[in-house]
Amino acid sequence: MFTEILDGIMETPAYVAGWLIIGGLLLHVGLLAGGGARRLWFERRRGQLEQERLLLEIHGARLRIQTVEQAKSGWNGIRKFTVEKKVLECADTCSFYLKPHDSKPLPPFKPGQYLTFQLVLPGLSKPLVRCYSLSDCARPTHYRVTIKRCLPPPKTEYPPGLGSSFFCDVVKEGDILDVKAPNGHFFLDLEKERPVVLISGGIGVTPMISMANALVESGSTREIWFFFGARSGEDHMFKTYMAELAAKHPNVHMQVCYSRPHPNEVRGRDYHHEGRVSVELFKQLLPSNNYDYFLCGPGPFMQTITDDLRAWGVPDAWVHFEAFGPASVKRVAKPEDKAAAAAAPSAGFDVQFARSGKTVAWNTSFGSILDLADDKGVKIDAGCRAGNCGSCLVAIKSGEVEYLGEHGAEVERGSCLTCICKPKGPLVLDA
Repeated sequence: MFTEILDGIMETPAYVAGWLIIGGLLLHVGLLAGGGARRLWFERRRGQLEQERLLLEIHGARLRIQTVEQAKSGWNGIRKFTVEKKVLECADTCSFYLKPHDSKPLPPFKPGQYLTFQLVLPGLSKPLVRCYSLSDCARPTHYRVTIKRCLPPPKTEYPPGLGSSFFCDVVKEGDILDVKAPNGHFFLDLEKERPVVLISGGIGVTPMISMANALVESGSTREIWFFFGARSGEDHMFKTYMAELAAKHPNVHMQVCYSRPHPNEVRGRDYHHEGRVSVELFKQLLPSNNYDYFLCGPGPFMQTITDDLRAWGVPDAWVHFEAFGPASVKRVAKPEDKAAAAAAPSAGFDVQFARSGKTVAWNTSFGSILDLADDKGVKIDAGCRAGNCGSCLVAIKSGEVEYLGEHGAEVERGSCLTCICKPKGPLVLDA
């Protein structure tokens, strides 16, 4: 024990500094005494101590850099969070304020990113993985997600939203949740100065609020057009927030659209436009199409907006979008590419979903194997649909796949992330 303590003391900068002082004094004494051998020894020893001091400083700097980088990049695996507060925003929609259970600092995130949850639901054999956008900019004490109870997609066998119903009905203040670090490739770059258009439908407003808050709190004077669509005031989440944001910041132009306003809801007071958010509306209000566009909402909403933006002459590089669940969409093809794909024959091979007993022909019109499975009624769990949460992982029984982009989730050998890959040839999956 004494040796361990002594070793620990000898590694401290104070110890090294002390020896440097002593070495200097002894060297001075040696010089006075004329001891050549002693002087040589003391010079060598002082050099060694100086080297050790420098190495300790370098080691300390590395540790500090490592700590900062870990704080920036989040954490590995699961971290426990306590539901500090649950707030009803509008019908079937709640915000959850999440505080780290270990009370350690929270890493920042990029506005637009999401959290991945592993939810333990009664009756399920394995945790349910779901991704929800962060609905506020980075705060040092908590994260916030806002979740709307989801109905099942039309004409599918999917049950009502298990994850969203669990949050809205079961999760309460004081509960502890398993959460993965913020992630996602859909985010706004705060270093740019280019004006932005934030476009959202329903619960798709959550990442847009994160972006708007991050912009105004950073002191940015970028021009911000914020379009939000809802059926009526019943679905108008963050209504007070939106009005205050526009009132406080002259560079924020808030535009709220109700597709089915109630008789008691007044245009100009409760909303700005009757109808849906559309590119036709953008053409009426925006001075040009020279903006970065950020979209989030239901699949049909996203596809209509992206198609119409392209028809308006907006380059694909200026359009960024995000959606979760079976209604998610990928980059919309150009009209001429769509026509060519429709005229082209099938790829000439089958994808077999062994567990479901279905064999279907692969077609280039499907963006991924998961898109094909959705269309054919084959149930595959999916969360982020961006290759990050790992919930769509399926074992490959035979055949090969190729990935359409980078993925953050680990992929076991002999398996694939169906949300971001397509078959190279005949494929048999354990799904």
